Amino acid sequence: MKKPKIIWLNVSVFLLTFLFAAIAVPYRAITHGFDSTEILMAVACFIYCGMSITAGYHRLWSHKTYQAHWSLRIIYALGGAFALQNSILHWSSDHRIHHKHVDNNDVDPYSAKRGFWYSHIGWMLREYQVHRYTNYDNVRDLQKDAIVMWQHKHYLLLTVSLNFGIPLLFGWWHGDIISSLLLVGVLRLVLSHHTTFFINSLAHIWGKQTYTEKNTARDNGFLALLTFGEGYHNFHHIFENDYRNGIRWWQFDPTKWLIKSCHYLGLTDKLRTSPEDKIEKARLAMILKRSQQKLSNHPNAEQLLERLQHEYDALIHKINDYYAIKKALLTTKRDQLIADVEKSEMMSQYQELKQRLTEQRRSWQFFIEKLA
Repeated sequence: MKKPKIIWLNVSVFLLTFLFAAIAVPYRAITHGFDSTEILMAVACFIYCGMSITAGYHRLWSHKTYQAHWSLRIIYALGGAFALQNSILHWSSDHRIHHKHVDNNDVDPYSAKRGFWYSHIGWMLREYQVHRYTNYDNVRDLQKDAIVMWQHKHYLLLTVSLNFGIPLLFGWWHGDIISSLLLVGVLRLVLSHHTTFFINSLAHIWGKQTYTEKNTARDNGFLALLTFGEGYHNFHHIFENDYRNGIRWWQFDPTKWLIKSCHYLGLTDKLRTSPEDKIEKARLAMILKRSQQKLSNHPNAEQLLERLQHEYDALIHKINDYYAIKKALLTTKRDQLIADVEKSEMMSQYQELKQRLTEQRRSWQFFIEKLA
């Protein structure tokens, strides 16, 4: 089978920037050195580019998990051009196809089932899907966003201006243009590229399938550190409309923190979250499945499997009861004063079901730990 044509512009950009980052930057560091101001500027630009992709390109425009003020959208649009990862329109189109056809080698633009190299960078080096490079039917909603279309129209000018202009201006101000071009320009760009690309590659290979096995996406806390919270990818692929990726308080997700902080400032609105009961049920279903597989060869498999299913069914039943009364309670709270609710029979029922659910969770956890 004949391979698609090489996209020499992409190959040149990726190769040259990587060689400068791998050779010229260390050489400059040894022979000349970088001061703390230059390093801080490079880190700041890396964070700006990364968060523009995660909070802007990904969670805002690709998945519409929240709404943002025009001023914030402009900041994201400029940061995305600075990150040199194509326009919002093109990036979002690719990403929506990826989610709709994940792991389908014929349709998914960066299918992980075609291997690490392909999903990480190979898919951008050849004209694998040239037939749809200008087909944006799946992002018609974004074509109504004036900022998206402005960035798409002027993308080349913006990306050249920002990737050369910011390092040059900083270097001129700081008194070392060469160091600034290498550190703020080249190294920052390479790190921005490959940490983002890890989500397409490593996050579909390395980690846990906490919520679903229907696709290759994985949850990986270490990758979350490198990608501003995007490492909880298994959660994201089953709950893609949630503005969060790391849903626990201890999970590293600065993109979530940024979006929430901007909400307090009035810059973001309509933050979407997934129902708690659906998240918990998805996680428990995976625990049940793995426990059943583990017990299949046990001498007392039939008896243990029956007990496991009984504990699972009891827990799901109590989860349904608990979240049903919780939803009803929240509705009631909206309709009447808190004081009245606290005195109501519904509050007593809520507290009772909450206690029962806690006890059932302990029973389930105790049984699962005994199987370990």
